[in-house]
Amino acid sequence: MSETDFKIVAYCCRYCSYAAADLAGVLRLNYPAETRIVQIPCTGRLDMLEVLHTFEHGADGVMVAGCLEGDCHFQEGNLNARRRVEHIKQIMLQIGLEPERIEMFNLSSAMARQFADAATSMTQQVIDLGPNPLRVADRDHVDQQTDKTVG
Repeated sequence: MSETDFKIVAYCCRYCSYAAADLAGVLRLNYPAETRIVQIPCTGRLDMLEVLHTFEHGADGVMVAGCLEGDCHFQEGNLNARRRVEHIKQIMLQIGLEPERIEMFNLSSAMARQFADAATSMTQQVIDLGPNPLRVADRDHVDQQTDKTVG
């Protein structure tokens, strides 16, 4: 599996981290193409089930990027998100996925360089872990079904 086959989904709050990602693009800062950005109104709206579905559907890693702690536009949204991320890590441990596949980052809208650095470090962390075993298992299942159909 080449590095470009990895998929990192970055759930970014509209007001800060999405703006930081946008600024990184405007400034032409490099960050990995494996990062797929999903804009959400606030990381406080992050749905744990949606994150687990993200892994189930083949993401190798998830970045949750919200406002700086204490500066959330919705008061405590990013603190709620941090608690959810920690809970998701516990669930992932129980189902056999490495909890390092999901991380929370706090950024302001002016932190383009830090966004690029976070995306780069998250991608490298996931590459070091290897592909999502759920995706590999799903691909193996599809291959087995194809072999039965062809044979």
